[in-house]
Amino acid sequence: MFASRQARTASRFAAQLRAAAQRRFASSSTGNEFIKERQHIKEHAKGTTELWKKISIYGVIPALALSGANAWYLWRAHWEHWDHMPPLEERTEYPYQNIRTKNYQWGDGDKTLLYVGRPRAATLDAVPASKAMLTM
Repeated sequence: MFASRQARTASRFAAQLRAAAQRRFASSSTGNEFIKERQHIKEHAKGTTELWKKISIYGVIPALALSGANAWYLWRAHWEHWDHMPPLEERTEYPYQNIRTKNYQWGDGDKTLLYVGRPRAATLDAVPASKAMLTM
């Protein structure tokens, strides 16, 4: 009984040693469908990457440059028309401008939350002309 058990253990141990020494790779000479599919996916990804790289370089960058040039042109055209308008001090103040039913909760109540420090047309009478720096 002891000898048969020892022989069985020895044969199992020898099989384990052989299995460890013998490496089995997934790619065989016959070709595995999984490996072929993975290779196809890699080739497709490489082609798609190259396509989007070309689109980004030759399409997006010129489009951004043209959009920036157009925005700059429109910005300059907008401020050129301000040169033909009368100065801010001489403009008519209409009753529908700067309507306030109550003061703001912050500061002195007259400045909005995003106040930048330049006087507005409706409040020019409160600011002396020497301090009204309008840099547009």
